[in-house]
Amino acid sequence: MAKDLFANLDLNLLRTFIILHQERNMRKASERLFVSQPAVSKALQRLRDHFDDELFVKTHHGLRATEHANLLAESISPILDELSCALNNSNEFNPAELQGIIKVALSPYLLSSLSSKLFKAIRAQAPHIQVQLLNWSGTTMTDIINDEVHIGLNYEINHAPKELLQQRIAQDTFKGYVREDHPYQGDFVEVKDGVNFELASVIAVDWNSHQSLAEKILKIKGHKANIGFRSELPSAVIDVVRNSDMLFPASKFLEIEQKTSLRAINLLFDSKDVQPTMCAYYHHKNRNSPTTLWLKKILENLLNGDYQKAQ
Repeated sequence: MAKDLFANLDLNLLRTFIILHQERNMRKASERLFVSQPAVSKALQRLRDHFDDELFVKTHHGLRATEHANLLAESISPILDELSCALNNSNEFNPAELQGIIKVALSPYLLSSLSSKLFKAIRAQAPHIQVQLLNWSGTTMTDIINDEVHIGLNYEINHAPKELLQQRIAQDTFKGYVREDHPYQGDFVEVKDGVNFELASVIAVDWNSHQSLAEKILKIKGHKANIGFRSELPSAVIDVVRNSDMLFPASKFLEIEQKTSLRAINLLFDSKDVQPTMCAYYHHKNRNSPTTLWLKKILENLLNGDYQKAQ
């Protein structure tokens, strides 16, 4: 008869196992569990004895999960997530009772334009928390998976890891911006005619890190973009465009027309506006988390122009 692995298992060990599987690091796991590293080592040994498998192997970069550990984590994670949600949802969620730190990672297009509104919207409902708004970086998706960032906001990413939920929450519209006395005086330009301009763009990590949106779209039409300047800082791009003949394809959320002297030109792709999709990113285990869903709703309301609902 097969061994009953459930009957004699201390269920507290499963939480240790899941945290170890997420962190692959004894120190980080102990910090998240609020116990000492020797306590985590002891729990791991009990898990190894129980499942008759090494589970995690030490490497130069931390811990490597065995195949059995990966299969086990894939099986039990959804069950523990459901249990967590069931217990947490037994109490009515009240953001006013939240304390500690809320971390939100934003695409640079949005960090520079939404920061004040997002801060005010969060603090209006949760006055006791510290708000940290971070620029989306190369580690952001890993940080979300490891619960170091609560939620992220970026454009649609085609290589997001399976642990992350990618929820479409708004549609952006890109326009081209040039200095007021730019030689081109038209009101619109077809994307395929972008080859006639030297272009400047914002680097949004994971979305256009290696290739700007303009380059991608022009490539579809069989053309090569002439990129003259790129930066992670929208303010740097705006300053360069203000003092050159470059064209800057940019998000409507930057509110460039209201905040700068640059002139807007409608960008058309096959006679239609260029409208990239914006998504919220959070760990699959947090899909029913009241805090995560609350943050997502605030972002959704802000992006869709309903500031009152966001507050």
